[in-house]
Amino acid sequence: MTRYDDGAERTFVALPPTQGRGFAQTWWGRAWLKALEDAAMDTAQVKTGRRLARAGAVGAVSVRPGRITAVVQDRDRTAHRADVLLEELSDAQWDRFADMAVERSGHVAALLDRDMPPHLVEDAAAAGIDLLPGMGDLEPECDCGAWDHCGHTAALCYQVARLLDQDPFVLLLMRGRAENAVLDALQAHGCAPTEESGSLPEGVDAAEAWDAGHVLPPLPAPPVVGEGPGVPPSLDTETAPPLGVDPSALAFLATRTAAEAHRLLVEALRSGHDRQGVPPEPTVAQDAVRLAAGGPGPDAWDRLGEGSGRTREALAVAVRAWRLGGGAALAALEEEWAVEGDTLARARAALESAWEEDERPSLRARANRWTVVGAPHQLRLDHEGRWWPYRKEGGRWVPAGGASQDPATALASADLSTGDEP
Repeated sequence: MTRYDDGAERTFVALPPTQGRGFAQTWWGRAWLKALEDAAMDTAQVKTGRRLARAGAVGAVSVRPGRITAVVQDRDRTAHRADVLLEELSDAQWDRFADMAVERSGHVAALLDRDMPPHLVEDAAAAGIDLLPGMGDLEPECDCGAWDHCGHTAALCYQVARLLDQDPFVLLLMRGRAENAVLDALQAHGCAPTEESGSLPEGVDAAEAWDAGHVLPPLPAPPVVGEGPGVPPSLDTETAPPLGVDPSALAFLATRTAAEAHRLLVEALRSGHDRQGVPPEPTVAQDAVRLAAGGPGPDAWDRLGEGSGRTREALAVAVRAWRLGGGAALAALEEEWAVEGDTLARARAALESAWEEDERPSLRARANRWTVVGAPHQLRLDHEGRWWPYRKEGGRWVPAGGASQDPATALASADLSTGDEP
């Protein structure tokens, strides 16, 4: 939760302790931490800061132009005020940033979606604007008396990386502009007439020319969506069903179809909806699992299993995966693929950084599956770089929780799983 004190300062409440979780999931959050880790003279202090942040020792974080501040407690409960300074952009640089951003609509859209794509940062750098800090740009100040980054300022930086993951406008505030000021500047630069506009040759605006010849009727109002799906017509008639038709299975299919249609309609009418990120149509075998997750009767269950080439037990495990994460979780259950090249390098880096050296479990790798040596636990990597936890039950690997970007968090959920159906 965030409290807005005024336009030039934001205060974030203290975050709870976290075990085995990477502090930065986004590329810009990792770039922030790289600026800390590359510049710190004492790597032991950086590790101390990571442990303090992981233990929840960082208090409320205040973010304002050029400075972040928090009170950090040592393990003996001694409190220290830690500050980290970052140079603000000049007014001229902010003007260039606004000009650069409005030239490509994708830049503004990305910021509004709380995203900071690499090309936005690259275009800003080409305009002489460094948004992300580099080596030596994060200047520490702490009342513990350290002249370089100490455990307290390092802990503050690790905590801020989590805030940056959620909202890149936190970085822009550190660089000197609050979110409202940035958006106002973007709007002004996008709408204000240029000095050269008066010298342009006269002509007809393209939109006006189109409207003059094409008067389109207004779009109809969106439909009103009820609180839930409708009830399919009753199949309870005196007429005998055709040979080979199971009325109970047909009624179940109609009910699930109505529920899926209602979900899709609600999704389509949601503000900001588009087709980006919509998964491809499921295969017959995948759709059988989706239907089985709706809780059909025993006869329909057997037919779904037979139609998808699964035994009753295999269908139950597939349904368990579907309830945890839909098609992505089902793919993690059933697909085994070779992890190679950059994907393998990123996976190894994630495993190396997820635990402290003395806490890291021993893992045996096969394809996209890492099994904990001496324990009934396993991690499975999907094509999106997420880790899925698994447990071995009755000689079979079964899903034990949802996906996580951090392998330590995923493995912890496997350890806590009771093995019950979700």
